Amino acid sequence: MSENISTKLLIVGGGPGGYVAGIRAGQLGIDTVLVEADRLGGTCLIRGCIPSKAIIHVAGEYETMAHAAAKSTHGISLKSKPVIDFAETVKWKEGIVGKLNMGVTQLLKRSKVRVIAGWAEFQNGKTAIVKTKDGDITITAEHVLLANGSVPVELPFMPFGGDVISSTEALMLSEVPQKLAVVGAGYIGLELGIAFRKLGAEVTVVEALDRMLPLYDSELTKPVLKWLEKNGVTLHLGAKAKGTEKGALLAEASDGKALKIPADKILVTVGRRPATKGWGLEKMMVDMAGPFVKVDDQCRTSMRDVWAVGDLVGEPMLEHKAATQGEMVAEIIAGHKRRFNPASIPAVCFTEPEIITAGLSPDEAKAKGIETIVGMFPFQANGRALSMDAGEGFVRVVARKDDHRILGMQAVGAHASELSAEFSHALEMGSLLEDIAGTIHVHPTLSEAFHEAALRALGHAIHI
Repeated sequence: MSENISTKLLIVGGGPGGYVAGIRAGQLGIDTVLVEADRLGGTCLIRGCIPSKAIIHVAGEYETMAHAAAKSTHGISLKSKPVIDFAETVKWKEGIVGKLNMGVTQLLKRSKVRVIAGWAEFQNGKTAIVKTKDGDITITAEHVLLANGSVPVELPFMPFGGDVISSTEALMLSEVPQKLAVVGAGYIGLELGIAFRKLGAEVTVVEALDRMLPLYDSELTKPVLKWLEKNGVTLHLGAKAKGTEKGALLAEASDGKALKIPADKILVTVGRRPATKGWGLEKMMVDMAGPFVKVDDQCRTSMRDVWAVGDLVGEPMLEHKAATQGEMVAEIIAGHKRRFNPASIPAVCFTEPEIITAGLSPDEAKAKGIETIVGMFPFQANGRALSMDAGEGFVRVVARKDDHRILGMQAVGAHASELSAEFSHALEMGSLLEDIAGTIHVHPTLSEAFHEAALRALGHAIHI
């Protein structure tokens, strides 16, 4: 049965960019239709950020118990090694995903957004035909918001299927593989590789570049490398994956030597690309910026009243960027004056230990010709970190030398991700080192390390 719908705003994609835009549009009284082919929540909620952090959490619990079984830890010991039923872990993880998916569904319903389950394909800039289980629906809109997201990059000589998996399949395995090969030492590959190592898998990582986590400087990645070495993760840098044969990944080492890496599963994490295929983008007549849809600082495309947000419009491919852009677009359509011009888009890598960055690193500031002062404070001198047996890592603050304006902050350590909000807030407020130094930080917390880093940059740290 066919149906025709006219609406003020059509949103394609129910991920964070799309559903947040829909909720805000509904709050503002905008007649809105949202189309999603999969479950509401997008990559982050359904098969990315949330499920991976759930698995990482369980991996940490398992590791703690395994250590206690091998040797008394903090006075705690176990008589036998823990046993994991990974199918039950995945079931628990899916329960969390289901709860959050239901929450998004209810929020959209409360905002009076009509949600249509189906695949939208555009006929022109303002008209899409949605294929649903009950037939086609033709939707014509005054405004269109493209929030189609991204998909994992597939290696042409190692297509996904069978034992070659993406992060999506890795989070749905029924058991922990005995031997896991990871292609790509970016944040996705290392987050999952470390988690599976904690769960008992033998893990080998192959990276084509000569360093891991290339988005982070060597000071930040050094504690992660130390963990990998200590825990028996094999890391081949400057090595190229070449293909597979039954039960193995074939690769070429940096010296040209052939590598045959035994593997029950081969996890390919060489990046993500915008989802631009199969929904009629070519009929939208919008300008492109390489593989991404080109937008301005209001997320307007080159076609009038067609907007795009999130992974579709470029790096960084992060949930909080997409959500912020989606909310902004809804408000602009409602007549508000908004622009996307954040002081920073902080990023977190949930490795062991965690890494957080916001703003400029010392090297990035130097490349811009800015003279800086840098303050670093180690978690080894932080009481809260030591009380959690988490002294590895540090907090670093980068500021202009002339006026002490903070340009960036970085941290590496257990639970360091929880500092991201304070880092981001300091940059948005244009804080000086003196502002952080003059702010009372609760004791005992990890945030004291940020306070001390600012004090150290000013030349008078207290606890070091």
